Amino acid sequence: MKSEITPYQEREPLNSLVLYHLLKWSLITPLFNAYFRGKIYGAQNVPLKGSLIIVSNHASYFDPPFLSCAMRRPVAYMAKEELFKIPLLSQGISLYGAYPVKRGTSDRNAIRAALNTLQQGWAAGIFLDGTRTLDGRITEPKLGAALIAAKANVPLLPVSLWGTEKILLKGSPLPRPVPITIRIGELISPPSSTKREDLEQVTEQCVTVINQLHSLGR
Repeated sequence: MKSEITPYQEREPLNSLVLYHLLKWSLITPLFNAYFRGKIYGAQNVPLKGSLIIVSNHASYFDPPFLSCAMRRPVAYMAKEELFKIPLLSQGISLYGAYPVKRGTSDRNAIRAALNTLQQGWAAGIFLDGTRTLDGRITEPKLGAALIAAKANVPLLPVSLWGTEKILLKGSPLPRPVPITIRIGELISPPSSTKREDLEQVTEQCVTVINQLHSLGR
C-alpha cells in the first residue's frame, strides 16, 4: 500500500532534540530513577531515527514524560488547541513535540495533525484506549493508531507502563514513590490497508503484546 505522506526527515528538529535531552537528564530521568525506582526493559527495540507510532496503555498523567524518557528520543503527543494560545507555554510544548487538536472536531483533523508530525520525522505517541484506565490494562482500544500507521506506512512500537496508576491516588496531595516498570516490545508492521478488518487485526496485535508485557509486572 502506498503511503499517503512521505516522511522526508530522518528525525525530529534539532532544537526539539536538544530541549528533550535537557529536560530528560535534568528532571525526568532523576525523578524516574530515584523517586520511582524505575526500570526499563527492551530499550534496544526503539529505532532512534525515522518516523514511527508508539502505542501504549495509559493510567496516569505521568505516562507521557516517562514514556518519552524510556524511548531515548522525543515523542510527540496530541494536545488541546487552547494550550497553544498561552504565551511561552505554546512555544515550549511545540518544541517538545505537542501538536494541536481542537476538541469537538472530527477525527480527520487529529489524523491529519498526526500525519504532519510523522512527516517531520517524529515518533508519535498514542494511548490505545484514548483515556486513562484504573488498572493500566487496555480494554477498549481505538483504531486511530492503526489507521494513522496505515496511512503513513510507519511501524508501531508497543509499550507497557506498569505501576503508574498508583502514583496519584484520590486525596493524596503528592505523587507516591511507587515502583514503575516500562517494557518495550518489538516493532509491529503497519496494516496492509485502511480496511477495518486490517486495522482491527493490527490493533489487537498491539493490545495483546502490551497487556502481556503488563502482566509481567515488576
